[in-house]
Amino acid sequence: MARIFYSSALIFISPLIVFYLYILRGKKNQGYRAHFKERFGFISKSLFTTKTKPLVFHCASVGEVLAATPLIKALQKAHPNLNILITCNTPTGREQILSQFKNTVACSYLPIDFPFATARFLKRIKPQALCILETELWPNLMAISHKKNIPVLVINARLSEKSQQGYQKVAKLTHIIMRSITVLASHNKADAERFIQLGLETSKSHVTGSIKFDITPSDEQLAKVLNLKQLYNSNKHNNDERFVWVAGSTHPVEHELILTAHQQLLKKQPNVLLIIAPRHPEQFDKVAELLTQSPLSFSRRSQNNYSNEQVLLADTLGELQCLYGAANVSFIGGSLIRRGGHNPLESAAFSVGVITGPHTYNFDHVYPELIKLKGAVVVDSNDELAKQLITFSQNTKACQTLGIKAAQCVAKNQGAIQKTLTIINQYLEPKP
Repeated sequence: MARIFYSSALIFISPLIVFYLYILRGKKNQGYRAHFKERFGFISKSLFTTKTKPLVFHCASVGEVLAATPLIKALQKAHPNLNILITCNTPTGREQILSQFKNTVACSYLPIDFPFATARFLKRIKPQALCILETELWPNLMAISHKKNIPVLVINARLSEKSQQGYQKVAKLTHIIMRSITVLASHNKADAERFIQLGLETSKSHVTGSIKFDITPSDEQLAKVLNLKQLYNSNKHNNDERFVWVAGSTHPVEHELILTAHQQLLKKQPNVLLIIAPRHPEQFDKVAELLTQSPLSFSRRSQNNYSNEQVLLADTLGELQCLYGAANVSFIGGSLIRRGGHNPLESAAFSVGVITGPHTYNFDHVYPELIKLKGAVVVDSNDELAKQLITFSQNTKACQTLGIKAAQCVAKNQGAIQKTLTIINQYLEPKP
């Protein structure tokens, strides 16, 4: 009954869902209008040219795709003939999949959780298993998969106390979700216990750690970082090394705070460079307009015409990790405002220390450890951010130490990928 009510409510508001995705989001980003049939389960059978059933990974957007990439590549290495379909919800997630995997995987949008759309998707794809990243727990997707005897693996699972309380408010629907899970691999014991309290069988729960820690820069990335440093870390007028900081995954309101902090920093250190990378592509032009109206000189990364400006607008996709690597220190966005923060390990893996605002609840499984091991510092405002940047620009040894500690934190917590692979391997169908 709970799922019937949920499905009916979803169908009732379906015009609003379509209006939001196709009209509102589509106006800002045309990618939302492309492949729109996939939102209703019309997945092209041409995605698969063999009779082997695919293994499906669902990654909501860019962050989940980046987190899952090392895991999926390790799986491809272990099973070269395995068909893999990666689904996502956003155009930026889709672009990241194509960037990371080229044509070695199939890619589509996950259907909206209408029962008919989900059933159509599963009938067309016939997956051998469904791997869901983190907490993308869609009731119809999971219940129908369970009914069809498709294993549902929730990997890199996390559940905050706030989210747990939300699930408890819809207990009957939550029970259906928990009953549909075949196995759950969580970040830590606290996360696992929250799922168990919601009704997950204890025997289905495993603690594997976070795969986000299993990030290692590739040789290709390190070569690109070296090139970026040559481009941006030296003053073209006098060849002095510049202090460079990256503000990554920033949001509206936060953009302005970042630019204000940079102007304060420039008063003390006129030779510094800010590389600002907005979280969403539709913000690129808006940040460019903010910069045009400010006293700051800037250039756009996409135009490749940098000439010692005070700000570089990173208006490209797929480069943020390497831009972090080229910096002295990073600020991770979504944290000066109440957005819950973004992944600091993309910076830490390159031995670049992290500055964050106070709002990091999306990464409660990462930041406490990173802060405890002194690889990150927390600031409460743009004024504090400016002060911290001034300190690091005047004390490069302290800045380097922050980066070293950040990298040590990443190394200390690695190993989740191998544990997760062991679980996934148990649900792969034998080779024909």
